[in-house]
Amino acid sequence: MSKKQILRKKYYILRKKKYYKIDKEFFFPLIKLIRSNFKKKNLKLALYYPSNYELNVLKLLENDYIKNQNILLPAIEEKNNMNFYSWKKNQVLFVNKFGMLEPKKFEIKIPDVALIPILAFDIHKYRLGYGKGYYDRYLKKFKNILTVGVAFSFQKYHKLPRDNNDVRLNYILTEKGIN
Repeated sequence: MSKKQILRKKYYILRKKKYYKIDKEFFFPLIKLIRSNFKKKNLKLALYYPSNYELNVLKLLENDYIKNQNILLPAIEEKNNMNFYSWKKNQVLFVNKFGMLEPKKFEIKIPDVALIPILAFDIHKYRLGYGKGYYDRYLKKFKNILTVGVAFSFQKYHKLPRDNNDVRLNYILTEKGIN
């Protein structure tokens, strides 16, 4: 078993054990960051539909500022690619081949800001995901997206093993703030 596989297992179990519910205030530092970096009104904001004890980014939708933005969710495509599509809260979602929820695939959108799920992260803002590389491949294609990994502070690891496929995030948001 590789070091990454061992860490994935360890941090999945840790996240499941220590998971707790958050409220909309968790996202105040993110909203402040977005407002200071983007002046346009209709921002394309990519979320993920949480599962497996991932931090519940849907709480962000309770903030008035976010309600007016274009919300996107990822969908898995042919050849292990991923794209983002528009989604509104309470709109029907579909189950993909991995059992994850996806929006209706209508028109591909490229986000301005993307919230990225994390199993573990390090001080250098690298993340450990589930190992399929969907986000890394996507972010290598679209380099102008502001990326924010979303996690609990207990998911921090001192230095994750990484390779040439791993993409560094711009920020990490935890209950302790954004950096």
